[in-house]
Amino acid sequence: MKLLLAVFLAIFCVLPATAQDVLPESAAQVKLSYAPLVKQVAPAVVNIYTKRVVSGRSINPFMNDPFFAPFFEDFSPMRKRVEQSLGSGFIIDTSGLIVTNAHVIKDAQEIVVVLNDGEEFEAKSVLVDGPSDLGLLRIDPKGKILPTVRLGQSEALEVGDIVIAIGNPFGVGQTVTSGIVSALARSNTDINDFDFFIQTDAAINPGNSGGPLVALDGSVVGVNSAIFSKTGGSLGIGFAIPAEMVNAVLAAEKSGQVSKRGVLRPWLGFSAQSVTADIATSLGFERPMGALVADVTKDGPADTAGLKRGDVITAIDGRAIRDAEELKYRIATLPMGSHASLSLRRDGADKTILFTASPPPETPTRAPVTIKDHGLFSGVTVINVSPAVIEEMGLANQNDGIVVYAVLDGSPAQRVGLEAGDGIIALGNRRVTDTAQFERLLAQYDARRGWVITIRRDGRDQTIILR
Repeated sequence: MKLLLAVFLAIFCVLPATAQDVLPESAAQVKLSYAPLVKQVAPAVVNIYTKRVVSGRSINPFMNDPFFAPFFEDFSPMRKRVEQSLGSGFIIDTSGLIVTNAHVIKDAQEIVVVLNDGEEFEAKSVLVDGPSDLGLLRIDPKGKILPTVRLGQSEALEVGDIVIAIGNPFGVGQTVTSGIVSALARSNTDINDFDFFIQTDAAINPGNSGGPLVALDGSVVGVNSAIFSKTGGSLGIGFAIPAEMVNAVLAAEKSGQVSKRGVLRPWLGFSAQSVTADIATSLGFERPMGALVADVTKDGPADTAGLKRGDVITAIDGRAIRDAEELKYRIATLPMGSHASLSLRRDGADKTILFTASPPPETPTRAPVTIKDHGLFSGVTVINVSPAVIEEMGLANQNDGIVVYAVLDGSPAQRVGLEAGDGIIALGNRRVTDTAQFERLLAQYDARRGWVITIRRDGRDQTIILR
């Protein structure tokens, strides 16, 4: 009995000292609420309402029938309708600059921003950057002092960190959800050109797009962009664009480094693929890691830096590279003109080179030609393909030749289906090399049996006959 009493007293004496370290010392600690964090950030989160005019063919009931559909496809009239959509965003500075997703504001004819207090403002699109799916809006605060958020660093996040998402899901009004960071550097999502995301299980639904993902220190570490869902609702798998990409877009807009597609980014000047398990074994790596250089463009920034075919890039500025997608993302966020240290493995030895972030060159020059009097091609403007044009127009599998830059509304070229971004590969049996040669080929071409043209659309070649 005395022994039991002694043990009890010993435990009793130790417990207060241990428990004292975890006992709450204030009402705020007892409450354990996200309310202070929400009060700090939520006033700068906005709801975005857009209207855009879209064209589509009227639906005929016979078009669902496999036999009749071909007969009605060409005769169904095009009709225009107004499409409304919603999204979210956040105010980044007091001048009225707002960050959101590109897909929220793309092609919008009317944009209305509603602040947290209910006040409405008309907004103008400042930048739509399709490759990163980021967009910038601006409102005139008219003397109103606007609340803002602070951008943080997603690099400081760890899997398991608590985050909150704020937005306007389904248009019900501003909503806050919480969760954790489920994964970092998530790729293979095909959401945008820079496949590099923060994954979270904080509930994200349609309408949350463009809203902030917020860390516990109150900084915005990402922009909620997409969800994985089979039903349209949240399944606990959401993706956010890292804050570093937001910073890159803001810097490009401020410096005027923008193009037709959006932000003008550093040119890689090389192509690379992810290191697979088989490649890792052949190279003597313990595990798959890095990006294997497949080709280097002569006189490009990578060639100048000393990069060679067969090199494996393992890190950039000391940050390990998991795969080719991460390498592409890291270089895309470099400020133009800055230098980055590339760590690589070459012939079994480690090496470091200095890469300079440079804009894509305009070589050869664009030499635009507008076709005016050549039948079905009238109304089309073509330009020569260069690295700058490839980046600007997002061309796939086309490194030379010419491309359609613009098509005049209502022109014969538009009626036959030519679109901006179509590469013109061949006319008849002659390969097209540049705009001047294309103009000569048109003048010499015998079109009595129709125009035979090979175009490249979305990376695929197709030969068509136009009459």
